[in-house]
Amino acid sequence: MNPDLDLALERVIRAPRATVWAAWTDPSRLERWWVPAPSRCRVDRLDLWPGGAFVTRMSDDGSEFVPHLDACFLAVDELERLVFTTAIDSSWRPANAGPITMTATITLADHPDGTDYRAIVRHGDPETRAHHEKAGFAEGWGTVAGQLAAFTEGTAAR
Repeated sequence: MNPDLDLALERVIRAPRATVWAAWTDPSRLERWWVPAPSRCRVDRLDLWPGGAFVTRMSDDGSEFVPHLDACFLAVDELERLVFTTAIDSSWRPANAGPITMTATITLADHPDGTDYRAIVRHGDPETRAHHEKAGFAEGWGTVAGQLAAFTEGTAAR
């Protein structure tokens, strides 16, 4: 990780790694936690292979869903790692990702209490990193990581 270009989030999720992986890779599960509540998410495409699409929409009230993420997976290593970028859209075209173009790496590892969950979000320059941090990276990604933890810990308890 390069602290001048990257932002990171780490936490232990008290659920098995397979449960956390399923929450990331099953569209119906991803929709339950991927955007900060009370907003709602709809997964349009989740093609889990390098070059596959990752497309979501969000809604503030559950009625009109607007574009949220149009990204491309770079790596999918079962139960261990997902890497996606907004620099390329779901049709492999150079993306106009707005003010924050990023590549995110999600890693999962076994932990004595469940799953060691890590997200590293890479940016192309310090200005974009700073903009993402000011725009609420910690709050946004932290909120959805908390929602992921609550969802998977509740699922694991059943």
